[in-house]
Amino acid sequence: MRIIARRTLREFWAKHRTAEQPLRSWYREASQAKWDGPEDIKRRYRHASFLKGNRVVFNIGGNKYRLVVHVNYTYRIMYIRFVGTHGEYDHIDLEKI
Repeated sequence: MRIIARRTLREFWAKHRTAEQPLRSWYREASQAKWDGPEDIKRRYRHASFLKGNRVVFNIGGNKYRLVVHVNYTYRIMYIRFVGTHGEYDHIDLEKI
């Protein structure tokens, strides 16, 4: 999968140092994946949540952080829509992310 934009992850882990390794691990794995649909993601990340509009919520770092991506399965592209702490995630509008 092609992931847009890694910079968002780097900026986040610059503020939250404990997020760096879990986000790097997720990025490495996701960028090498060939996910054709939600079921492929679910096989690897059983705690991932799926929202309408091909959005996926990943629990990162033992559920300390949340990562929301929009997935275009046809072109194998993931767009990072949100990365934040669990508390920050509770305050976003998932319909607009």
